Amino acid sequence: MSRVPLWSPVSLKLAPYNREASPRPAPARSRLIADTSLPTTTNTEAPPVIARLAADQRAVVDTLATAFAQDGHELYLVGGVVRDILLERETPADLDLATSATPEQVKAIAARLDHQGLYDVGERFGTIGIVFAGEGGPRPVEITTYRSERYEPGSRHPDVIYGDSIGDDLARRDVTINAIAVDIRDGAIVDPYYGRADLAMGLLRAVGDPDERFREDPLRLLRVARFVSQLGFAVEARTRAAMRRQAATIETVSAERILAEITRLLCGEYVDHGLETLLVSGLLGRAMPELMPLEDSVDAYAGAHREKDLWQHTKRVVAQSPPRPVVRWAALLHDAAKPLTRSVDAQGEVHFFGHERVGADLARRLLDRLKADKSTRIAVTRLVDMHLRCASYDAATWTDSAVRRLALEADGIMPDLLDLAAADVTSANARKQRAAANRVRGLRDHLARLEAELALDQLQSPLDGNDLMRMFDRRPGKWIAEVKDHLRELVIDGELAPDDCETASRIAQDLVTAMDAE
Repeated sequence: MSRVPLWSPVSLKLAPYNREASPRPAPARSRLIADTSLPTTTNTEAPPVIARLAADQRAVVDTLATAFAQDGHELYLVGGVVRDILLERETPADLDLATSATPEQVKAIAARLDHQGLYDVGERFGTIGIVFAGEGGPRPVEITTYRSERYEPGSRHPDVIYGDSIGDDLARRDVTINAIAVDIRDGAIVDPYYGRADLAMGLLRAVGDPDERFREDPLRLLRVARFVSQLGFAVEARTRAAMRRQAATIETVSAERILAEITRLLCGEYVDHGLETLLVSGLLGRAMPELMPLEDSVDAYAGAHREKDLWQHTKRVVAQSPPRPVVRWAALLHDAAKPLTRSVDAQGEVHFFGHERVGADLARRLLDRLKADKSTRIAVTRLVDMHLRCASYDAATWTDSAVRRLALEADGIMPDLLDLAAADVTSANARKQRAAANRVRGLRDHLARLEAELALDQLQSPLDGNDLMRMFDRRPGKWIAEVKDHLRELVIDGELAPDDCETASRIAQDLVTAMDAE
């Protein structure tokens, strides 16, 4: 597909972030505050945005265009889908549309259409969702009445004010690259804030007054950092300065919304730049103050025995890990307790004894505060607690039973643990880096061999509790767990087959007899 140079992004090769470097200069242009009372003039050379939608999405858009036009309402494609099409990124499965119709009018139009369902949980914010059938599955569409939002000081819930035009709606958007609309009737692009120019330059620029935009919804502060992580764009100077001024307002946003944005940031392609944006803007200290000691360690640990820069190391581990939320959160938090456990021995060697256990508790408390779901909280906490285990693997000394025990202890997070261990290799010493990578690779291969021989979920006692109660005609009690644990250990060590009930029965008989004699 040919690119349109004016609107397509430049190829950004980002150098390692230098917080002392001068900010990227803002592009020369005319007034940034556009007159939004009317849409801007259509550019006849604009790329055919509608044509770049999937075929079933175009069918949905055509249906909606006809239905809304019949009732005299405007309808525009807006938001991330427009941005991503102009960037030639993968088109989202769901579409966002803005309209002059009220929510009640949208529902009335939807009643005449063939669709799979309608949801109105966002109606108080002016949003009605409609789910259409698509070739690859459901195609959700969210249609929102032109609006603006504002948070009262100290409030976590926005006041919604309906607007009169697409210009009003775009004026409420966070950054210029998201303030681009496409008229679905004819494909006309409305771009009053030069968002396409900022796309071409790789800039994140607030719409209008950046302080006002962030005061309207402080979550936008995190959204800017998230876009840095996802797109690799730089933050424009005025916007960056406003982020620092408004950082404290993020504390008015609900924990759930903060968690969702940070999780999206963590899964970005340029996550190290996104994390640095959190730090230099002051958002890191407000949203996750537990991590600030990592950055403080840069100065606090200076001296003859200076160790690895913990903040830079953490960013690199996150960036090197697979973009799965649980793994990225664990990578972010894996060394968070090092500043809390640092000690120096008589020889001047630096140690962080027990930082994995202290870090697991820190991770649990942080994710509790951010209202993470239970499964995520447990998985991340366990990964932090176990993140050193793979690094100690030695093919010459680790037996099959030792590897099985590690896998059973990991219990479902072993793939994530291996990926975290592989990412946690950042030494500048090439020899050490190869050795660490080889240990993780060797453990992965060892596990694969054992899994091929006997699935780990089969490493159980041949006899269950019911078997034992029938065999000994006894009531339930602690004795069952003791017998089963002993039999399971024999299976793990390869001394008992998991289906050898006859041998297991003889061993259980001897064990219970010994227990009764005590």
